[in-house]
Amino acid sequence: MASLPVETIALLQKHSLPAMVRHELERRILAGELLPGAKLNEADIADDLKVSRGPVREAFRALDQAGLVRTEKNRGVFVRELTHFEADEIYEVRAGLDAMIGQLVAERCTPAQVEALKKLLKEMDRAAKKRSVDEYYPLNVRFHDLLAQFTGNETLLAMYRRLVNELHLYRRETLEHGPESFPTSTKEHQAIVDAISRGDAEAASRLLHDHAIESRERLHRTLERASIPLPRPAAKKRRKSA
Repeated sequence: MASLPVETIALLQKHSLPAMVRHELERRILAGELLPGAKLNEADIADDLKVSRGPVREAFRALDQAGLVRTEKNRGVFVRELTHFEADEIYEVRAGLDAMIGQLVAERCTPAQVEALKKLLKEMDRAAKKRSVDEYYPLNVRFHDLLAQFTGNETLLAMYRRLVNELHLYRRETLEHGPESFPTSTKEHQAIVDAISRGDAEAASRLLHDHAIESRERLHRTLERASIPLPRPAAKKRRKSA
């Protein structure tokens, strides 16, 4: 029997098999290879990835907790779908978290971390100039995840990741169908990093908050161009005072 490559052995030592399965499924979902609403067949995935069904089941549970899939009793596991209204609400919550992230990162970011953000911005700029969603989107996800990581707050990071996982379909849609998204997004990211590098917590907080709200507005414009109405909750009637 042929021995495993050294790289493969190192990877297996570093990551558990369920974690590796989860990582691959997460990659496929975020890349759009597995579409929202798609049913995930445990046996098919196990066969495709050449693993037993146990690690796939564990990966499903982890992805459910991360907000990327939903498990329905007696029906199976499906890639998570959000209504447009749910996405709208999540953007509002994300704006609040982003404001906190901006403040904390500007206060705590090290020079090395700032340089890492600037390096990533250059990669994003190259992808943006090519208008390549496939290249730009994962870099954009990584940029915002790094910001959350650089706060040093693990609870905040977990909450943020849950929200962005749920929003991934709509974030990608705004890039694919919103022609103004690339230059606008690039300028906003540059301003955010500039504020962080100055240690300006107030500006970084405001810019990240506004960036999330602008992302929501881009979603609205994308839906309008596609003639898809954004549903709103019915107004609650006020109870008359006695």
